[in-house]
Amino acid sequence: MRDAYHEQLDSVFDDLTGICQSVQTAVRLATEALLSGDATIAEQVISNDADIDLARERVEDKAFGLLSLQQPVARDLRVVVAALRMVSELERMGDLSVHVAKIARLRTPFVAVPEEIRPTVAKMAEVAEDMVSRVSQIIVKRDVGAAIELGRDDEVMDQLRRTSFAQLLSDDWAHGVEAAVDIALLGRYYERIADHAVSVANRVVFVVTGENPRTVGV
Repeated sequence: MRDAYHEQLDSVFDDLTGICQSVQTAVRLATEALLSGDATIAEQVISNDADIDLARERVEDKAFGLLSLQQPVARDLRVVVAALRMVSELERMGDLSVHVAKIARLRTPFVAVPEEIRPTVAKMAEVAEDMVSRVSQIIVKRDVGAAIELGRDDEVMDQLRRTSFAQLLSDDWAHGVEAAVDIALLGRYYERIADHAVSVANRVVFVVTGENPRTVGV
C-alpha cells in the first residue's frame, strides 16, 4: 500500500514535468508567431492552452486525493503542497504565452515588434524558454543546485527588460504609442514567465530541503 502511495507522489512530479514541457512549447510557438506575424501559430498556442488547464486540474485532483486519503506528513506533505503551488505557477506561465500569442494575432498580417527592438525581444524570449526548460530538469532531478543557479540568472531577464524600456522611451522611438504599449506588455509577459520559473524552482528546493530557498546555498 505504501509503495502505491509513493508511486502516486512521484507521478505528481511526473505530471508537473509534462506540464512544464507543454509550457516550453507554448513559449517557443508564441515567440515564433510574434516574430513572424503568423496568425495560425498564434491560434495554435491559444487553443492548446486548454490542454495545460486540464493537466492542471488532473494534478490538483490527484494532490487533493492524496491529502484527503493518505494524510501525508513531513516531506510527503511538502511534496503535495508544493505541487499545488507549482502547478498554479506553470498554468500561469502558459497563460502568459497566450498573451504573447494574442498580441501576435492582433497585429497580423504585420509583425508587432519593430525591427530595431527585435533583438532585445528575441533575447527575452530565448531566456524565458531556456528558464522553462531548465525548470523541467530541476523538477525531474530535484536539483537544488540548479534551482539556486536559476534564481541568480534571473537578473539577465531583468536587465533585458530595462533595455527594452530604454529603447521604447528613447527620443528615437518612431513607432507610436500602440507599438510602445505592445513592447511594454511583451516585456512584462516574458519577465513574469521567468519569475514564475524561479518560483517553481524555489519550491523544488523547499521540497528537497524543507528550507527557505533564500537560505540554501548562501
